[in-house]
Amino acid sequence: MKEIYFDNNATTKVDEAVFEEMRPYFCELYGNPSSMHFFGGQVQKKVDAARSRVATLLGADPAEIVFTACGTESDNAAIRSALEVFPEKRHIITTRVEHPAVLTLCRSLSKRGYRVTELNVDGAGRLDLNELKNAIDEDTAIVSIMYANNETGVVFPIEEVGAIVKEKGALFHTDAVQAVGKISINMATSTVDMLSLSGHKLHAPKGIGALYLRKGVPFRPFMVGGHQERSRRAGTEATASIIALGKACELAARHMDDENTRVKGMRDRLERELMRLIPAGRVNGGGAERLPNTVSIAFEFVEGEAILLLLSEKGICASSGSACTSGSLEPSHVLRAMGVPFTCAHGSIRFSLSRFNIDQEVDTVIRELPPIIRRLREISPFGREILAQHC
Repeated sequence: MKEIYFDNNATTKVDEAVFEEMRPYFCELYGNPSSMHFFGGQVQKKVDAARSRVATLLGADPAEIVFTACGTESDNAAIRSALEVFPEKRHIITTRVEHPAVLTLCRSLSKRGYRVTELNVDGAGRLDLNELKNAIDEDTAIVSIMYANNETGVVFPIEEVGAIVKEKGALFHTDAVQAVGKISINMATSTVDMLSLSGHKLHAPKGIGALYLRKGVPFRPFMVGGHQERSRRAGTEATASIIALGKACELAARHMDDENTRVKGMRDRLERELMRLIPAGRVNGGGAERLPNTVSIAFEFVEGEAILLLLSEKGICASSGSACTSGSLEPSHVLRAMGVPFTCAHGSIRFSLSRFNIDQEVDTVIRELPPIIRRLREISPFGREILAQHC
């Protein structure tokens, strides 16, 4: 059975061109890029080229790119650095809908005496900028707000947020793990100080990420030891993965138009047809600007886990939310923050597409999901009421 993979916000297929680019750096060109000899030097040149490719996708300078192990490390590095840079400041601002990489860290810091403000979102998952203006003060060290939500795809007004933050003299970090490679980002004109990205969300391997660090922004390294990454992140470089990330960023720039036309068109058709064919559903974040590949749909009076299992039997891979919180019986913290009714939150399914998906796969999901929802509602008293109302 060939899988239909609509869970690309959890992780993506490594592009074969990316794999081929990194292959020689395992067994042939295996030198340490920090070595002085020619064998290491030729590897260093490829690392430098990869850094330039990442920078080009972001509209940044190569010197502003720090390679890390993942988006989570980049998030931790940014937030922890800001608190060391401003030891007298004890206030952090984030949102209630952040990825656990940020939210768990901030809540941990609150137990160590830091004051943490979690901004609310409305029913469509949008921020209230007035709440940010009222929350930020002279004690704020850093504001960390995601570029786009991993569950709903809702895109936040990052530049407007950054302008507010700059006015108060705090640092501004954005977790852009879901946004990089899907929508255009230009750090040259941005108000962002630090930005996190992760390779496995844009068709590079797992275990590689990067932190954009604007020139002139004070920084204290999270990983200390050697001189690698201009002493901003110690540890021998993961050469093959860095080269892979560079290639993936080059390809992401090349395919950006496809993401925002063909992929978005498939997403829109999937969303439109499922909403037409299945009663008592809602698009989470449907009233907001969203990533072109993501749709989260809540179906009343059914369990998301049951939907996913039945889809999986058909070879269809989707998600009930973040892969980092899968297995939890609690409704998504993102949907709770949006005020999605409990009867819907448990029945929410996220479909996230990529450039490797095709129309026929969308057709299959449109054909297979409605009878699954109907079957599950037939065994639920409240679900049977919905079916009766729409007969």
